[in-house]
Amino acid sequence: MSADRDRLIELVHPDPHSILGPHAEGKGLVIRAFRPGAAAMAVVPDEGKAVPMTLVHPAGLYEARFEHAEPFAYRLESRLPGGPVEHERDAYSYLPTLGELDLHLAREGQHERLYERLGAHLREALGTADSASGVSFAVWAPSARGISVVGDFNGWDGRRHMMRNLGYSGIWEIFVPELDQGAAYKFEIRTGDGDFLLKADPYAFWAEKPPATASRVYQSRYRFGDEAWMRARPTHAAHREPLSVYEVHLGSWRRSPDHPREPLSYRDLAQPLAEYVRDLGFTHVELMPVMEHPFGGSWGYQVTSYFAPTSRHGEPDDFRYFVDTMHQHGLGVILDWVPAHFPRDAFSLGRFDGTALYEHLDPRLGHHPDWDTYIFNYGRNEVRNFLMANALYWLSEFHTDGLRVDAVASMLYLDYSRKEGEWVPNRFGGRENLDAVDFIRQVNELAYARQPGTLMIAEESTAWSGVSRPTYLGGLGFGFKWNMGWMHDTLTYFTKDPVHRKYHHDHLTFGLLYAWSENFILPLSHDEVVHGKRSLLSKMPGDRWQQFANLRSLYGYMWAHPGKKMLFMGGEFGQWDEWNVDASLDWHLLVGDEHRGLMTLVRDLNRLYRDEPALWEADTEPAGFAWIDVHNADENVVAFRRISPATGREIVCVCNFSPVVRKDYRVGLPKGGEYRELLNTDSWVYGGANVGNGGTVRAESKPWHGHAYSAPVVLPPLATVWLEAPR
Repeated sequence: MSADRDRLIELVHPDPHSILGPHAEGKGLVIRAFRPGAAAMAVVPDEGKAVPMTLVHPAGLYEARFEHAEPFAYRLESRLPGGPVEHERDAYSYLPTLGELDLHLAREGQHERLYERLGAHLREALGTADSASGVSFAVWAPSARGISVVGDFNGWDGRRHMMRNLGYSGIWEIFVPELDQGAAYKFEIRTGDGDFLLKADPYAFWAEKPPATASRVYQSRYRFGDEAWMRARPTHAAHREPLSVYEVHLGSWRRSPDHPREPLSYRDLAQPLAEYVRDLGFTHVELMPVMEHPFGGSWGYQVTSYFAPTSRHGEPDDFRYFVDTMHQHGLGVILDWVPAHFPRDAFSLGRFDGTALYEHLDPRLGHHPDWDTYIFNYGRNEVRNFLMANALYWLSEFHTDGLRVDAVASMLYLDYSRKEGEWVPNRFGGRENLDAVDFIRQVNELAYARQPGTLMIAEESTAWSGVSRPTYLGGLGFGFKWNMGWMHDTLTYFTKDPVHRKYHHDHLTFGLLYAWSENFILPLSHDEVVHGKRSLLSKMPGDRWQQFANLRSLYGYMWAHPGKKMLFMGGEFGQWDEWNVDASLDWHLLVGDEHRGLMTLVRDLNRLYRDEPALWEADTEPAGFAWIDVHNADENVVAFRRISPATGREIVCVCNFSPVVRKDYRVGLPKGGEYRELLNTDSWVYGGANVGNGGTVRAESKPWHGHAYSAPVVLPPLATVWLEAPR
């Protein structure tokens, strides 16, 4: 008993419940409590008189003995120096809130809803003689010598609520009765080296607003109103449907003019953003990481609380309202998700229990040189479970419609951004991170199995084979992959002065050599408008008129090109400045006709795109595309067909990426008859010069470009024209 008592007082006892609380001794009952600083304590039965407790150790260990062994409901009364008296239910009189099945599944890495057991949860718990409402706390820290939950409810005093170790699982647990929503807390961890660490909860649903770092107790009370959306979601086949994504950073899309330093709340953003995106015709919004992160300059990509929406914009239920609002406006919500790395902040996951728990100890495996962050140990069951449950959490608990997985290449390659000798080969001597590959396949399989109709999207920047192919065919199992090659090649071409573009014609055509090797999304993302890369409009060469014309022609080309679409906010109206994470978009630009014209073009592109199955039905197969004019580098012209195999509908896209009008430019066409000029990016409506074909083009029975028919077409300068084939 003395050894146990000493370990308890030193806060390193693995099972303080075995000493504290009620215990049968012989024919009687003893109740012990550890309350440093108390002048006196008493046990106050729910039915009966208070029984004074005896101080049995000067550190603050009290006990009271009863002649009968029958447990009873009671409170502890603590009389503090100076007179205050506290009454509380005894946290050490309640049973564990995790069962053996929970512990087994967690150990095996197969607990899909582990977030319902670990972390902090409002619940009713059974005691030795009663039940009570309160909060259960549980945390995985197998190498800790002792853990306490500390918070604003116990004066951040680690002696008040020491947790018990539940054995082989490495999970520590305690139930704190009568604790409620919003309580701030952390875990105080005593390590094997004798250090005290103060850590935020890895499974916390809510966190304090940065720069504060404590976790907060939270239970959702939100009731979604998106039943129709959720019923329909499993019926969608995204590969054969229009998918046009508006990428958003919530903190800098729009801010209040009265408080420009403060981001708007989820609720304040929801309605205006939903109406704006729906008006522009996008099908989805993609949010840069909303998971809690201390450093705003990381744009959310250095996550510290993986289960908590950032409190910069409000509470978790406010974010549920945001998603619900999007759905009720017919918009899907995709979240950026970051399982590739996590920051080294002392309060977060790094060296969580004094050891490399979530990460590898060896820096050749566990440290990202590019971002100075830790790499998850994907080979450890509990770490895989943490990430797997996290993915399912966002898809199920928040009704989100997909995850775009960031930095997949850094997960796949052991030598990513490393020199010779700075990495460790896999067991076969190769550079592939086999544990990461297995994890990626597992999380994709689970996401599609548990939440049918959702989207799993990879930002993978190499030529890894089968990223968006099913796992049963040896692929990674993603539904889509960002086409980074297309993005870089296309922007390289468009940033060249037209007089030099003929030397870069292959940048336009090369992507079609691999266009069906993956299910691609064409991204013009946030990464392309920061760090000195300039905004999309500023990248364009020429005078002001030519810059707008170039960007309009790029969008017309992009929306006709095979692959789903994604555009970062601000690109729809032509930001001149680079994206600034700390400021609102430059909405004042919309007073200008050119900017409004560009926005009108994006709106029309999305409308036409959604209405024309030829532009999306066969995006992922060669049957949906055919070149017409691919070799005319000297005149900066390309032409191609988009085809709907199911309906036979065709759209012909002709692009003139030179600043001169080309009259009577003959284009081969698949059918005879009258073609409607469906889109002309040089229209005055979009801010162009209104050079065009009067609305129609008539095909003649004159072979050209390998087609039986052709027509002379007027090609406006720096413009893209869509022609609708006769039905």
